[in-house]
Amino acid sequence: MSQPPAPTAQPTWPLPSPRIRELMRQGAEIALNVQTEWLQELDKENVAASPTMSDPVLAAAVRRINRNGLIHWATANLENPCAPVPRYLSADMLSSAQELVRRGLSDLVFVAARSSQSVVWQRWMELAFTLTQDPVELREFLAVSSRSIAAFIDTNMIGMAEFMHAEREARLRGTHADRRELVTLIVEGTTISAQEASRRLGYTLEQRHHAAIVWSEEADIELGLLERAADALGQCAGTRNALVVVANTATLWVWTYHDGKPLDMPALQRAIRALPGVHMAVATAGNGMEGFRRGHLDALATQRLLGRLHAGVGVVHADSMSLISLMTHHMESLHQFITNTLGGLATADVSLRDALRAFLAEGCSVTDAAEKLHVHRNTLLRRLERAESLLPRPLAQQRLHVAAALEVLYWVASDTH
Repeated sequence: MSQPPAPTAQPTWPLPSPRIRELMRQGAEIALNVQTEWLQELDKENVAASPTMSDPVLAAAVRRINRNGLIHWATANLENPCAPVPRYLSADMLSSAQELVRRGLSDLVFVAARSSQSVVWQRWMELAFTLTQDPVELREFLAVSSRSIAAFIDTNMIGMAEFMHAEREARLRGTHADRRELVTLIVEGTTISAQEASRRLGYTLEQRHHAAIVWSEEADIELGLLERAADALGQCAGTRNALVVVANTATLWVWTYHDGKPLDMPALQRAIRALPGVHMAVATAGNGMEGFRRGHLDALATQRLLGRLHAGVGVVHADSMSLISLMTHHMESLHQFITNTLGGLATADVSLRDALRAFLAEGCSVTDAAEKLHVHRNTLLRRLERAESLLPRPLAQQRLHVAAALEVLYWVASDTH
Protein backbone atom coordinates (compact mmCIF):
# COMPACT_ATOMS: atom_id res chain seq x y z
CA MET A 1 0.00 0.00 0.00
CA SER A 2 1.12 3.55 -0.71
CA GLN A 3 2.17 5.69 2.23
CA PRO A 4 -0.46 8.08 3.67
CA PRO A 5 -0.10 11.54 2.16
CA ALA A 6 1.80 14.18 4.08
CA PRO A 7 -0.43 16.51 6.09
CA THR A 8 -1.68 19.51 4.17
CA ALA A 9 -2.22 22.98 5.59
CA GLN A 10 -5.25 23.14 7.85
CA PRO A 11 -7.93 25.76 7.14
CA THR A 12 -8.01 28.60 9.64
CA TRP A 13 -10.72 30.99 10.78
CA PRO A 14 -11.44 33.22 13.79
CA LEU A 15 -13.27 31.52 16.63
CA PRO A 16 -16.86 32.64 17.30
CA SER A 17 -18.23 33.98 20.59
CA PRO A 18 -17.93 31.93 23.79
CA ARG A 19 -21.69 31.25 23.65
CA ILE A 20 -21.50 29.69 20.18
CA ARG A 21 -18.46 27.68 21.22
CA GLU A 22 -20.41 26.39 24.23
CA LEU A 23 -23.28 25.34 21.96
CA MET A 24 -20.79 23.48 19.76
CA ARG A 25 -19.30 21.74 22.80
CA GLN A 26 -22.76 20.69 24.02
CA GLY A 27 -23.70 19.42 20.57
CA ALA A 28 -20.49 17.43 20.25
CA GLU A 29 -21.08 15.83 23.64
CA ILE A 30 -24.62 14.81 22.66
CA ALA A 31 -23.40 13.47 19.30
CA LEU A 32 -20.90 11.24 21.08
CA ASN A 33 -23.69 9.85 23.26
CA VAL A 34 -26.26 9.23 20.49
CA GLN A 35 -23.82 8.13 17.78
CA THR A 36 -25.38 4.66 17.34
CA GLU A 37 -28.58 6.02 15.78
CA TRP A 38 -26.64 8.38 13.50
CA LEU A 39 -24.24 5.65 12.46
CA GLN A 40 -27.02 3.27 11.45
CA GLU A 41 -28.33 5.90 9.06
CA LEU A 42 -24.83 6.65 7.78
CA ASP A 43 -24.18 2.96 7.11
CA LYS A 44 -27.47 2.60 5.26
CA GLU A 45 -26.77 5.61 3.03
CA ASN A 46 -23.24 4.50 2.19
CA VAL A 47 -24.18 0.91 1.36
CA ALA A 48 -26.96 2.25 -0.87
CA ALA A 49 -24.41 4.34 -2.80
CA SER A 50 -23.30 1.32 -4.86
CA PRO A 51 -23.76 -2.46 -5.04
CA THR A 52 -20.01 -2.70 -4.42
CA MET A 53 -20.55 -1.37 -0.90
CA SER A 54 -22.62 -4.48 -0.13
CA ASP A 55 -19.35 -6.43 -0.08
CA PRO A 56 -19.21 -7.51 3.59
CA VAL A 57 -15.54 -6.60 3.99
CA LEU A 58 -16.00 -3.14 2.47
CA ALA A 59 -19.27 -2.62 4.34
CA ALA A 60 -17.58 -3.43 7.66
CA ALA A 61 -14.76 -1.03 6.84
CA VAL A 62 -17.27 1.69 5.94
CA ARG A 63 -19.02 1.19 9.28
CA ARG A 64 -15.73 1.61 11.12
CA ILE A 65 -14.85 4.66 9.03
CA ASN A 66 -18.19 6.30 9.84
CA ARG A 67 -17.89 5.57 13.56
CA ASN A 68 -14.28 6.70 13.88
CA GLY A 69 -14.80 9.77 11.69
CA LEU A 70 -17.79 10.93 13.73
CA ILE A 71 -15.96 10.29 17.00
CA HIS A 72 -12.91 12.18 15.72
CA TRP A 73 -14.91 15.24 14.66
CA ALA A 74 -17.07 15.32 17.79
CA THR A 75 -14.12 14.77 20.14
CA ALA A 76 -12.16 17.57 18.48
CA ASN A 77 -15.10 19.94 18.99
CA LEU A 78 -15.52 18.79 22.56
CA GLU A 79 -11.89 19.66 23.29
CA ASN A 80 -11.60 22.81 21.17
CA PRO A 81 -15.08 23.88 20.02
CA CYS A 82 -15.41 25.49 16.57
CA ALA A 83 -11.70 25.24 15.75
CA PRO A 84 -10.68 23.55 12.47
CA VAL A 85 -10.68 19.77 12.95
CA PRO A 86 -7.42 18.01 11.93
CA ARG A 87 -7.53 15.61 9.00
CA TYR A 88 -8.42 12.02 9.86
CA LEU A 89 -7.20 9.23 7.57
CA SER A 90 -7.49 5.88 9.34
CA ALA A 91 -5.98 2.58 8.23
CA ASP A 92 -9.51 1.41 7.33
CA MET A 93 -10.05 4.43 5.10
CA LEU A 94 -6.79 3.82 3.27
CA SER A 95 -7.29 0.07 2.85
CA SER A 96 -10.85 0.62 1.57
CA ALA A 97 -9.59 3.26 -0.84
CA GLN A 98 -6.90 0.86 -2.05
CA GLU A 99 -9.52 -1.82 -2.76
CA LEU A 100 -11.73 0.64 -4.63
CA VAL A 101 -8.75 1.76 -6.74
CA ARG A 102 -8.12 -1.90 -7.59
CA ARG A 103 -11.74 -2.28 -8.70
CA GLY A 104 -11.79 0.97 -10.65
CA LEU A 105 -14.36 2.53 -8.30
CA SER A 106 -12.43 5.40 -6.71
CA ASP A 107 -15.36 7.79 -7.08
CA LEU A 108 -17.28 5.83 -4.44
CA VAL A 109 -14.97 7.26 -1.77
CA PHE A 110 -16.27 10.73 -2.58
CA VAL A 111 -19.87 9.59 -3.04
CA ALA A 112 -19.80 7.98 0.40
CA ALA A 113 -18.23 11.09 1.95
CA ARG A 114 -20.90 13.40 0.54
CA SER A 115 -23.76 11.10 1.54
CA SER A 116 -22.27 10.97 5.06
CA GLN A 117 -22.05 14.76 5.11
CA SER A 118 -25.72 15.03 4.15
CA VAL A 119 -26.87 12.64 6.89
CA VAL A 120 -24.71 14.25 9.58
CA TRP A 121 -25.90 17.72 8.62
CA GLN A 122 -29.57 16.69 8.83
CA ARG A 123 -29.06 15.18 12.26
CA TRP A 124 -26.97 18.13 13.43
CA MET A 125 -29.63 20.66 12.39
CA GLU A 126 -32.24 18.72 14.37
CA LEU A 127 -29.90 18.77 17.35
CA ALA A 128 -29.22 22.51 16.97
CA PHE A 129 -32.90 23.37 17.48
CA THR A 130 -32.82 21.59 20.84
CA LEU A 131 -29.83 23.63 22.04
CA THR A 132 -31.16 27.16 21.49
CA GLN A 133 -34.33 28.92 20.43
CA ASP A 134 -32.64 32.27 19.88
CA PRO A 135 -32.77 32.94 16.10
CA VAL A 136 -29.56 34.99 16.08
CA GLU A 137 -27.62 32.33 17.99
CA LEU A 138 -29.15 29.59 15.87
CA ARG A 139 -28.17 31.27 12.60
CA GLU A 140 -24.57 31.76 13.70
CA PHE A 141 -24.32 28.31 15.25
CA LEU A 142 -25.55 26.60 12.06
CA ALA A 143 -23.19 28.66 9.90
CA VAL A 144 -20.21 27.76 12.09
CA SER A 145 -21.27 24.09 12.20
CA SER A 146 -21.68 23.89 8.43
CA ARG A 147 -18.21 25.33 7.93
CA SER A 148 -16.68 22.89 10.42
CA ILE A 149 -18.30 19.77 8.93
CA ALA A 150 -17.60 20.76 5.32
CA ALA A 151 -13.98 21.72 6.01
CA PHE A 152 -13.32 18.46 7.87
CA ILE A 153 -14.70 16.33 5.04
CA ASP A 154 -12.99 18.42 2.34
CA THR A 155 -9.64 18.11 4.11
CA ASN A 156 -10.10 14.35 4.39
CA MET A 157 -11.08 14.02 0.72
CA ILE A 158 -8.02 15.97 -0.41
CA GLY A 159 -5.89 13.50 1.53
CA MET A 160 -7.80 10.54 0.09
CA ALA A 161 -7.43 11.87 -3.46
CA GLU A 162 -3.66 12.22 -2.97
CA PHE A 163 -3.45 8.70 -1.56
CA MET A 164 -5.47 7.13 -4.39
CA HIS A 165 -3.40 8.93 -7.02
CA ALA A 166 -0.23 7.55 -5.42
CA GLU A 167 -1.83 4.10 -5.23
CA ARG A 168 -2.67 4.12 -8.93
CA GLU A 169 0.87 5.18 -9.78
CA ALA A 170 2.33 2.47 -7.54
CA ARG A 171 0.29 -0.19 -9.33
CA LEU A 172 1.92 0.81 -12.59
CA ARG A 173 5.37 0.11 -11.19
CA GLY A 174 6.81 -3.02 -9.62
CA THR A 175 6.13 -6.30 -11.42
CA HIS A 176 4.30 -4.60 -14.27
CA ALA A 177 7.48 -2.82 -15.35
CA ASP A 178 9.42 -6.11 -15.35
CA ARG A 179 6.68 -7.88 -17.29
CA ARG A 180 6.40 -5.08 -19.82
CA GLU A 181 10.15 -5.15 -20.46
CA LEU A 182 10.20 -8.94 -20.96
CA VAL A 183 7.11 -8.94 -23.21
CA THR A 184 8.65 -6.18 -25.32
CA LEU A 185 11.75 -8.33 -25.83
CA ILE A 186 9.61 -11.29 -26.92
CA VAL A 187 7.54 -9.19 -29.32
CA GLU A 188 10.70 -7.69 -30.82
CA GLY A 189 11.99 -11.20 -31.54
CA THR A 190 14.79 -11.33 -28.95
CA THR A 191 16.06 -14.87 -28.43
CA ILE A 192 14.81 -16.20 -25.09
CA SER A 193 13.65 -19.68 -24.13
CA ALA A 194 9.92 -20.20 -23.79
CA GLN A 195 10.50 -22.02 -20.50
CA GLU A 196 12.47 -19.14 -18.97
CA ALA A 197 10.01 -16.50 -20.25
CA SER A 198 7.04 -18.52 -18.96
CA ARG A 199 8.64 -18.80 -15.52
CA ARG A 200 9.28 -15.07 -15.30
CA LEU A 201 5.85 -14.10 -16.60
CA GLY A 202 3.91 -16.69 -14.61
CA TYR A 203 2.14 -17.62 -17.84
CA THR A 204 2.73 -20.59 -20.16
CA LEU A 205 3.90 -19.47 -23.58
CA GLU A 206 3.90 -22.94 -25.17
CA GLN A 207 0.14 -22.99 -25.70
CA ARG A 208 -2.48 -21.46 -27.95
CA HIS A 209 -3.40 -17.85 -27.06
CA HIS A 210 -5.84 -15.07 -27.72
CA ALA A 211 -4.08 -11.68 -27.70
CA ALA A 212 -5.77 -8.33 -27.09
CA ILE A 213 -5.10 -4.67 -26.47
CA VAL A 214 -7.38 -2.92 -23.97
CA TRP A 215 -7.27 0.86 -23.87
CA SER A 216 -9.12 4.09 -23.25
CA GLU A 217 -8.78 7.59 -24.65
CA GLU A 218 -10.57 9.13 -21.66
CA ALA A 219 -8.67 11.36 -19.26
CA ASP A 220 -7.95 9.79 -15.86
CA ILE A 221 -9.42 6.40 -16.76
CA GLU A 222 -9.59 4.00 -13.81
CA LEU A 223 -7.12 1.14 -14.24
CA GLY A 224 -9.73 -1.11 -12.65
CA LEU A 225 -12.09 -0.56 -15.60
CA LEU A 226 -9.43 -1.78 -18.00
CA GLU A 227 -8.74 -4.78 -15.76
CA ARG A 228 -12.45 -5.63 -15.78
CA ALA A 229 -12.30 -5.66 -19.58
CA ALA A 230 -9.33 -8.05 -19.42
CA ASP A 231 -11.30 -10.27 -17.01
CA ALA A 232 -14.22 -10.25 -19.46
CA LEU A 233 -11.93 -11.50 -22.24
CA GLY A 234 -10.87 -14.42 -20.07
CA GLN A 235 -14.46 -15.25 -19.17
CA CYS A 236 -15.57 -15.15 -22.82
CA ALA A 237 -12.61 -17.35 -23.74
CA GLY A 238 -13.64 -19.77 -20.98
CA THR A 239 -10.40 -19.52 -19.01
CA ARG A 240 -8.80 -17.94 -15.97
CA ASN A 241 -5.34 -18.50 -17.45
CA ALA A 242 -4.38 -14.98 -18.51
CA LEU A 243 -1.43 -12.63 -18.65
CA VAL A 244 -2.15 -8.92 -18.15
CA VAL A 245 0.60 -6.34 -18.61
CA VAL A 246 0.12 -2.64 -17.85
CA ALA A 247 1.61 -0.89 -20.88
CA ASN A 248 0.78 2.60 -19.59
CA THR A 249 -1.86 4.35 -17.50
CA ALA A 250 -4.53 3.79 -20.17
CA THR A 251 -3.46 0.57 -21.94
CA LEU A 252 -3.29 -3.12 -21.05
CA TRP A 253 -1.72 -5.91 -23.09
CA VAL A 254 -3.62 -9.16 -22.55
CA TRP A 255 -3.15 -12.82 -23.49
CA THR A 256 -5.49 -15.67 -22.56
CA TYR A 257 -5.37 -19.42 -23.11
CA HIS A 258 -7.36 -20.63 -26.13
CA ASP A 259 -8.90 -24.10 -25.78
CA GLY A 260 -10.00 -24.35 -29.40
CA LYS A 261 -13.55 -23.13 -28.85
CA PRO A 262 -14.63 -19.90 -30.59
CA LEU A 263 -14.36 -16.73 -28.54
CA ASP A 264 -17.84 -15.60 -27.44
CA MET A 265 -17.72 -12.23 -29.22
CA PRO A 266 -21.38 -11.21 -28.54
CA ALA A 267 -20.87 -11.71 -24.80
CA LEU A 268 -17.55 -9.85 -24.94
CA GLN A 269 -19.15 -6.95 -26.81
CA ARG A 270 -21.89 -6.70 -24.17
CA ALA A 271 -19.32 -6.73 -21.38
CA ILE A 272 -17.20 -3.97 -22.93
CA ARG A 273 -20.24 -1.81 -23.71
CA ALA A 274 -20.89 -1.76 -19.96
CA LEU A 275 -17.45 -0.17 -19.37
CA PRO A 276 -17.62 3.49 -20.44
CA GLY A 277 -14.73 4.67 -22.59
CA VAL A 278 -13.06 1.23 -22.81
CA HIS A 279 -11.99 -0.27 -26.16
CA MET A 280 -10.55 -3.66 -27.08
CA ALA A 281 -8.80 -5.05 -30.15
CA VAL A 282 -8.66 -8.87 -30.27
CA ALA A 283 -6.40 -10.87 -32.58
CA THR A 284 -6.74 -14.34 -34.07
CA ALA A 285 -5.52 -17.08 -31.73
CA GLY A 286 -1.98 -18.35 -32.33
CA ASN A 287 0.37 -21.06 -31.05
CA GLY A 288 3.44 -20.76 -28.87
CA MET A 289 5.79 -17.81 -28.70
CA GLU A 290 5.24 -16.91 -32.34
CA GLY A 291 1.47 -16.88 -31.82
CA PHE A 292 2.02 -14.81 -28.67
CA ARG A 293 4.09 -12.30 -30.65
CA ARG A 294 2.00 -12.26 -33.85
CA GLY A 295 -1.29 -11.93 -31.97
CA HIS A 296 -0.01 -8.93 -30.05
CA LEU A 297 1.26 -7.22 -33.20
CA ASP A 298 -2.07 -7.83 -34.98
CA ALA A 299 -4.03 -6.43 -32.04
CA LEU A 300 -1.68 -3.44 -31.90
CA ALA A 301 -2.09 -2.79 -35.63
CA THR A 302 -5.88 -2.94 -35.21
CA GLN A 303 -5.74 -0.49 -32.30
CA ARG A 304 -3.69 1.93 -34.38
CA LEU A 305 -6.04 1.58 -37.34
CA LEU A 306 -9.03 2.40 -35.15
CA GLY A 307 -7.18 5.40 -33.77
CA ARG A 308 -6.39 6.61 -37.28
CA LEU A 309 -10.06 6.25 -38.25
CA HIS A 310 -11.26 7.83 -34.98
CA ALA A 311 -13.55 4.83 -34.64
CA GLY A 312 -15.20 4.94 -31.23
CA VAL A 313 -16.08 1.23 -31.06
CA GLY A 314 -16.03 -1.16 -28.12
CA VAL A 315 -14.61 -4.50 -29.28
CA VAL A 316 -13.08 -5.24 -32.68
CA HIS A 317 -11.57 -8.47 -33.96
CA ALA A 318 -8.48 -8.01 -36.10
CA ASP A 319 -9.87 -10.36 -38.76
CA SER A 320 -12.80 -8.03 -39.40
CA MET A 321 -10.43 -5.15 -40.11
CA SER A 322 -8.25 -6.69 -42.83
CA LEU A 323 -10.24 -5.19 -45.69
CA ILE A 324 -10.54 -1.86 -43.88
CA SER A 325 -6.78 -1.75 -43.35
CA LEU A 326 -6.10 -2.25 -47.05
CA MET A 327 -8.72 0.25 -48.19
CA THR A 328 -7.78 3.08 -45.84
CA HIS A 329 -4.14 3.51 -46.83
CA HIS A 330 -5.12 6.25 -49.30
CA MET A 331 -8.02 8.17 -47.78
CA GLU A 332 -8.56 10.50 -50.75
CA SER A 333 -9.02 7.56 -53.13
CA LEU A 334 -11.20 5.83 -50.55
CA HIS A 335 -13.57 8.79 -50.25
CA GLN A 336 -13.84 8.92 -54.04
CA PHE A 337 -14.65 5.19 -54.13
CA ILE A 338 -17.35 5.60 -51.45
CA THR A 339 -18.93 8.57 -53.24
CA ASN A 340 -18.93 6.86 -56.65
CA THR A 341 -20.27 3.60 -55.25
CA LEU A 342 -22.89 4.78 -52.76
CA GLY A 343 -23.97 8.12 -54.19
CA GLY A 344 -26.59 9.74 -51.96
CA LEU A 345 -26.55 6.78 -49.57
CA ALA A 346 -23.08 7.83 -48.37
CA THR A 347 -24.54 10.87 -46.59
CA ALA A 348 -28.03 9.50 -45.88
CA ASP A 349 -29.38 8.55 -42.47
CA VAL A 350 -27.13 5.96 -40.84
CA SER A 351 -30.09 3.60 -40.32
CA LEU A 352 -30.38 3.19 -44.10
CA ARG A 353 -26.71 2.30 -44.47
CA ASP A 354 -26.90 -0.08 -41.51
CA ALA A 355 -29.92 -1.79 -43.05
CA LEU A 356 -28.22 -2.45 -46.37
CA ARG A 357 -24.92 -3.40 -44.71
CA ALA A 358 -26.65 -5.99 -42.51
CA PHE A 359 -28.71 -7.30 -45.44
CA LEU A 360 -25.57 -7.92 -47.52
CA ALA A 361 -23.61 -9.32 -44.56
CA GLU A 362 -26.40 -11.83 -43.86
CA GLY A 363 -26.35 -13.20 -47.41
CA CYS A 364 -29.27 -11.01 -48.55
CA SER A 365 -31.58 -12.61 -45.98
CA VAL A 366 -34.20 -10.09 -44.83
CA THR A 367 -35.16 -12.27 -41.88
CA ASP A 368 -31.59 -12.64 -40.58
CA ALA A 369 -30.79 -8.97 -41.13
CA ALA A 370 -33.93 -7.83 -39.29
CA GLU A 371 -33.04 -10.09 -36.37
CA LYS A 372 -29.48 -8.76 -36.31
CA LEU A 373 -30.67 -5.15 -36.25
CA HIS A 374 -33.55 -5.87 -33.83
CA VAL A 375 -36.11 -4.26 -36.15
CA HIS A 376 -39.37 -5.46 -37.68
CA ARG A 377 -39.12 -7.13 -41.08
CA ASN A 378 -41.36 -4.51 -42.70
CA THR A 379 -39.27 -1.70 -41.22
CA LEU A 380 -36.16 -3.25 -42.72
CA LEU A 381 -37.82 -3.68 -46.13
CA ARG A 382 -38.75 0.01 -46.19
CA ARG A 383 -35.21 1.02 -45.28
CA LEU A 384 -33.74 -1.29 -47.93
CA GLU A 385 -36.02 0.15 -50.59
CA ARG A 386 -35.04 3.68 -49.64
CA ALA A 387 -31.33 2.80 -49.46
CA GLU A 388 -31.34 1.17 -52.91
CA SER A 389 -33.12 4.18 -54.38
CA LEU A 390 -30.18 6.37 -53.32
CA LEU A 391 -27.56 4.22 -55.06
CA PRO A 392 -26.25 5.60 -58.39
CA ARG A 393 -26.55 2.14 -60.00
CA PRO A 394 -28.73 -0.92 -59.26
CA LEU A 395 -27.52 -2.98 -56.33
CA ALA A 396 -27.45 -6.19 -58.41
CA GLN A 397 -24.79 -4.66 -60.67
CA GLN A 398 -22.36 -3.70 -57.88
CA ARG A 399 -23.21 -5.77 -54.83
CA LEU A 400 -19.59 -6.49 -53.90
CA HIS A 401 -18.52 -2.85 -54.27
CA VAL A 402 -21.49 -1.62 -52.24
CA ALA A 403 -20.75 -4.10 -49.45
CA ALA A 404 -17.10 -2.98 -49.33
CA ALA A 405 -18.01 0.73 -49.38
CA LEU A 406 -20.60 0.31 -46.63
CA GLU A 407 -18.19 -1.69 -44.50
CA VAL A 408 -15.39 0.86 -44.67
CA LEU A 409 -17.81 3.76 -44.20
CA TYR A 410 -19.16 2.06 -41.08
CA TRP A 411 -15.69 2.20 -39.51
CA VAL A 412 -14.65 5.58 -40.85
CA ALA A 413 -17.86 7.14 -39.53
CA SER A 414 -18.22 4.99 -36.41
CA ASP A 415 -17.44 7.86 -34.05
CA THR A 416 -20.79 9.35 -35.06
CA HIS A 417 -22.57 6.00 -34.86
